Amino acid sequence: MEVISEKDEMRGIVERAKAGGLTVGLVPTMGYFHEGHLELMRRARAECDLVVVTLFVNPTQFAPGEDLEAYPRDFERDRGLAEGVGVDYVFAPEADEMYPAGSSTRVEVEGLSGVMCGRARPTHFSGVATVVCKLFNIIPAQKAYFGQKDAQQVAVVRRMAADLDFPVSIVPVPTVREPDGLAMSSRNVYMEPDEREQAVALSESLAAARELVESGERDAGAVAAAMRDVFARYPAVELEYISICDNIFLRPLDELEGQVLVAVAARVGRARLIDNMLLDVK
Repeated sequence: MEVISEKDEMRGIVERAKAGGLTVGLVPTMGYFHEGHLELMRRARAECDLVVVTLFVNPTQFAPGEDLEAYPRDFERDRGLAEGVGVDYVFAPEADEMYPAGSSTRVEVEGLSGVMCGRARPTHFSGVATVVCKLFNIIPAQKAYFGQKDAQQVAVVRRMAADLDFPVSIVPVPTVREPDGLAMSSRNVYMEPDEREQAVALSESLAAARELVESGERDAGAVAAAMRDVFARYPAVELEYISICDNIFLRPLDELEGQVLVAVAARVGRARLIDNMLLDVK
């Protein structure tokens, strides 16, 4: 495995690989790998000839006062984990390589960026769309792998890639969970032990929603009410939102039908946590 820090070198490697008939898989990350990240890499390794993982804590998706400086980092650990699952290249640029002096262009995906997490983080998805757009140009892979845990991010990136005509297939990979159901996240390390125990409220609320829908409930308001009842049992968890919407445009639903995204966000101590599930409702 090689670590590349310059854009031109990385682009040249990928273009030569594609010219030789190889399929390239891209796994964009901000590092501090957990099993969810490794599952993305394994999926890419199984489906592609050459796998590139990006490791870049992207400053444009953090608003002032957010955890850019505190975001966990451990490059050597990440390097070893990526190599262990068979990654070919890690692209780890410095911020000034990605955003040279004078950079002023931002990518905005209207509609999808202002709902759900976009209400609390209004500049976040513009930063995500901008950096992913840049990565798709630097690493013109045929497939790009994203975790389904970040369902809104998947929707934003899928729309951006389609609208800007990137010839890349967006591959969502199912959420990887801790034994008690908590979705794996690099920010889980922010929680104290007692907070960590209460964080299961998110996955338990989704389980309650699934059970209700599988029993025949189709009213979104009733499903959301059952989820709020779960959160009421966990006083350390501050619910931010429950969203029950379609999985393409993220439009709120009154009645559940088709592929439904049930998403939730909450704060537990210093950690802001998100989780979701997809339901195919007949």
